[in-house]
Amino acid sequence: MRENGVTRAVFITLWLALVPAKLLVAARLPLFVDEAFYWQEGHHLAWAYSDLPGLTAWTIRLGGELFGDGVLAVRSLFLLVSFALPWLVVSLARREGDAGAAWLAGCGALVLPLFAMLGVMALPDVLLAAATLLALDALTRMLRGASHANAAQLAVALAIGALSHYRFIAAIGAGFVALLLLPQGRALLRDPRVLVALAVGAAAWMPLLAWNLENAEAGLRFQLVDRHPWTLHAEGAAFPVVQAILVSPLLFVALLLAAWRFARSGTPAQRLLASSGGILILGFFVLGFFADTERVSFHWPLPGYVALLPLLPTVLARWPRGLRVATWGLAGCGLVAMLGYYLAVSTPQARERMAGLKWYPSNFAGWDELAGEVRRVRAGMPPGTRLVADNFKIGAELGFALGETRIPVLDHPLNRAHGRAPQLALWGLDASRQGLGDAPVLLVVGATDVPYRDLLQRYHALCRALGPLPPPRALNIDHGRQRFLLLAWPDGLPAAAEPAACTTPAMAWIDRPLAGARVGAPLEVSGWAFKDGIGLERVEVLVDGRPAAVAEYGLASPWTAAYWRISNDPNHPGVGFRARVEPGRLPPGRRWLGLRLHGRDGSIEDWSEVPVTVDPVADGAGPAD
Repeated sequence: MRENGVTRAVFITLWLALVPAKLLVAARLPLFVDEAFYWQEGHHLAWAYSDLPGLTAWTIRLGGELFGDGVLAVRSLFLLVSFALPWLVVSLARREGDAGAAWLAGCGALVLPLFAMLGVMALPDVLLAAATLLALDALTRMLRGASHANAAQLAVALAIGALSHYRFIAAIGAGFVALLLLPQGRALLRDPRVLVALAVGAAAWMPLLAWNLENAEAGLRFQLVDRHPWTLHAEGAAFPVVQAILVSPLLFVALLLAAWRFARSGTPAQRLLASSGGILILGFFVLGFFADTERVSFHWPLPGYVALLPLLPTVLARWPRGLRVATWGLAGCGLVAMLGYYLAVSTPQARERMAGLKWYPSNFAGWDELAGEVRRVRAGMPPGTRLVADNFKIGAELGFALGETRIPVLDHPLNRAHGRAPQLALWGLDASRQGLGDAPVLLVVGATDVPYRDLLQRYHALCRALGPLPPPRALNIDHGRQRFLLLAWPDGLPAAAEPAACTTPAMAWIDRPLAGARVGAPLEVSGWAFKDGIGLERVEVLVDGRPAAVAEYGLASPWTAAYWRISNDPNHPGVGFRARVEPGRLPPGRRWLGLRLHGRDGSIEDWSEVPVTVDPVADGAGPAD
């Protein structure tokens, strides 16, 4: 009993510590792009949408109605649900073990990073986890004896899952197979009360199916066909490593052992938990060799871990004390690391320091700064100016920041890659030249939202859609790692132009020094830059945002035109530059090298910066490779 009291106290202490930590993160963390789009969906209420069923959008809308505007209001109800989930784990584990094991399973839920951080963002995973726990709780009770109350709970759980995401189909499939493996489960599937619950759960899929029937199966095709290559690839082999990192290594092993050992348990409820959790995790592991690897998918197996958590204490009880301590210690470190990451992402200064790193959080960065710049530019434009977004990310994030739910969005590869294009069309927000008419237009382009190799092609696509592009107003966030261009047509869009007349924002690259290089002073900087349609007349080199040298521009760079084959800059092949930055302009330490590009049309664009480390011992040798 004493041990149970200690374990309960540890659980409650951890829960009380995690609640304010999650509230702090949720209040500070900028809205993720998917959250912003779900917010937009919540202001266009429907039974289903192109990317997912309706419950996530409805929950966000209800949170806003109850608690007002702001990111915390968007996430409020998801947070409340997430606070209850560890207690559901405790309740389920208590019935399948003793009280001490139940509180220990709850502790596992609180330190498993993927599970513990649910609710920090308004994403369907919170509702999927709740649906999974409620369904498992009902089924394990019914294996001891079916009742109308438990059948009603199962029906509610199945409805919540069906209204949350397509991925709940995987949880249903795993649970169905697990029931078929049990004699008691097969008997349960013949019980009329269970059949009614299953019918209610199936009915909850009807809005999503109806949406797909009305829209040429666009949602199903995206989820099941378009986003997946369905060809064998080796990326699936990384699944165990990625999951071990995100779950924490020893906790991951313990959960897998729970699935293996209890799949042969003499207790039907334990077999159901082990089999359903193990089948789900194994299924996503196999799917990883054939499915989408471009978008985030590391969280897909979470319902499987949820099913296995009540079995965790029994596995850990057989481990040596040192291994148990290491398991909890590693899991705790993983939770702290994930909390620290979210706190860092929520801090502008930390995001800026991440600008030179591969894992820069671009989907969280720059939206407030962009909204402020849009306000300033619109204030100087004629009344009735139409704000247009380059892609769904910008449209949704600007919509949230500005309180506007109907910002038109241009056709963009991102809209199709994320399954949002059909929904924008249904809302009438797929912008076109004809739809914009003669009104003044302010277009916001995400210059870093396409791979750099495709950026010039994107600019030319904008030219074909809108005509020659005006001089852009560049907004560089975090040294240009997140970069936006504001294009203004105060007199309305021009007449359609031939592709050869395309005028675009400038393109550039610093060849030397390489990003991250250690350099000496004076420093030789070289590269290329061009601006389609009119060309550049001058290039300046910046150090930490301040002019440090005027480059010699117009050097021969024939390979640039060969690479950018559609480029029509009249200066080709003379688009190379070279500059010398003197020691007085290059203080020792970490510095950011940038370019200021002066177009022949009077435009001035600051290019993205690259980091270098300046050696305090200036030997005049230039870059240290």
